[in-house]
Formats: sequence, structure tokens, C-alpha cells
Amino acid sequence: MPRYVSFHKPYGVLSQFTGEKDQKTLADFALPERVYAAGRLDKDSEGLLLLSDDGPFIKKLLDPENAHERVYWVEVEGEPSNSALEELVGGVVFKGYRSKPCRVSRLNPQPDIAPRDPPVRFRKSIPTCWLELILTEGKNRQVRRMTAAIGHPTLRLIRKKIGKLALADLTPGSWSDVQKEDIF
Repeated sequence: MPRYVSFHKPYGVLSQFTGEKDQKTLADFALPERVYAAGRLDKDSEGLLLLSDDGPFIKKLLDPENAHERVYWVEVEGEPSNSALEELVGGVVFKGYRSKPCRVSRLNPQPDIAPRDPPVRFRKSIPTCWLELILTEGKNRQVRRMTAAIGHPTLRLIRKKIGKLALADLTPGSWSDVQKEDIF
């Protein structure tokens, strides 16, 4: 039977089982044997990472033609205007690429999320704002590049959902088995 694992990847952890000396990897979390990350979250991002030993499923999940939704909560520097958010919705250009349209909303009220270790930089004179972005594509560091393109750099990024599968109440570094039908 194929295995599907929902993992809450902490900040500073690579989305792979091997790394350079002193890098934290998935190998540090007693995950089941023979599962591999179905996609990536960069080292500076947190949240839902799906792992599986079902190769055809992983290929389907990662194929851009399938365009499944990914939901991110993003803490950005400053408070984006409505017109800046509309730019994100329509797609922004970064590294010569125009992102596909997406959905964006301010999280209101702002979420109460446990502090990160190390903490996000704090500036007394510059407020921050949490947004929810829903994308159907996953280019390298895409969310960070999108928010930078509208002048609001990402300070913290948490993936909350892949398809139907939500991070739910998993704490950083914890994992649980899930069913394939819970994902799509």
C-alpha cells in the first residue's frame, strides 16, 4: 500500500533527507522509511509538506498541468494597498516570468501564530500584515518573489494547504499519515 504523510516542516529545514554538514534535513524527524517529499518548501519557509512513496502520485502532484491549489499565509513588510493586492491577483513579473492569476486576501483578524525561532525581524516603525495567497503553480521561491514585486517583502511564509489537505493542528516537526483521497 502506498503511504502518504503530512509533515509540518519547521523553519530552517531542507525539504530533503540529505544536506551539507550542520544543515537540518527531513532525516532529523523520524519520518517513515522510503517516503520522499512531493514538492518543496524552501529552507526559510514553514508549513505543510507532503511525503509519499507513490511515484506516479508525486509526478501527478508536481505536474503543472494539474494546477492544484496551494494555500499560503504570508507575513509581509508594510501594509499592501488594495491596488498592490490587485497586482498580485492579476499576476506579477519576476525574473522575466509573469505569474498566473491567483487569489489574495488580507487575513482579518491577523492570525495569532506562535513565534518563529529565530524570530522574524521586527522594526518598530514598519508594520507587518498577514495575507493569504492561493496559487495553482509553484515556481522556485515564487511567493517571496511575488510579494517583493509589489514592494512588500515576505518576512514569514507558511504553507497551509495542498489541494484538500490542510496543515490543521500539526505542530512544527510533527507528522501524520493521511489518505490519498484527503489530498485531492
